Amino acid sequence: MRQSLIMGNWKMNGTRESSQSLCAAIMAGLNENDKNIVICVPAVYLADLQTLTSNSPLALGAQNVANQEAGAYTGEVSATMLKEFNCQYALVGHSERRTYYGDTDESVAERFCQAQKQGVIPVLCIGETLAERENGETFNVVNTQLDAVIAKAGIGAFANAVIAYEPVWAIGTGRTATDEQAQEVHKAIRERVALQDPVIAENLQILYGGSMKADNAKGLLAMPDIDGGLIGGASLDAQSFLKIYHSI
Repeated sequence: MRQSLIMGNWKMNGTRESSQSLCAAIMAGLNENDKNIVICVPAVYLADLQTLTSNSPLALGAQNVANQEAGAYTGEVSATMLKEFNCQYALVGHSERRTYYGDTDESVAERFCQAQKQGVIPVLCIGETLAERENGETFNVVNTQLDAVIAKAGIGAFANAVIAYEPVWAIGTGRTATDEQAQEVHKAIRERVALQDPVIAENLQILYGGSMKADNAKGLLAMPDIDGGLIGGASLDAQSFLKIYHSI
């Protein structure tokens, strides 16, 4: 049976002091039996939060990972570096990386492979824009983004990976997909993976990443193919983030 997973994506927010305070507040709302809760933090704060979260159920994730192992790639952070700070997860292909920084399906697939090579679990973000949804292209877009990674990494790689469906039109816009709209795409993603490996598909965690908040989490998480959430703005407030986590 699939376990639920809640991940917070802090994006480019916070200070050294506020990140430690937020992390401590989240940990204060957990007990030793809690698990499957992650914060994806700015890379410069990983060292501080590694120390703070040691012996805690709260796991660390990165917001991106380089598509190369090492070398002359100014400004990039490799999976090897992330692993040194006990970074268990890394987002790859987030819509903001694709939109603002030129990530392509090919480079996302490379980042996915680099993360896995070093034992960091990749969280593959896929999803469509508003124009693509209105043009009826949702499934074509999602399938193309997913297929590029399967072609590069192989279907077996998804036995140790996570997918996050993030409808771009529902991120930071105040809009969100209905429970049924989200479930429809999650189901289609699982069926796409099942075409190559039904067992991997059944066990694959697929998170919803389109403005999940405390007031809509329960309905979304009740859907059969929604296994958790990739939380943006609501993860910057400890109580809201914990409420989403405990709503599972």
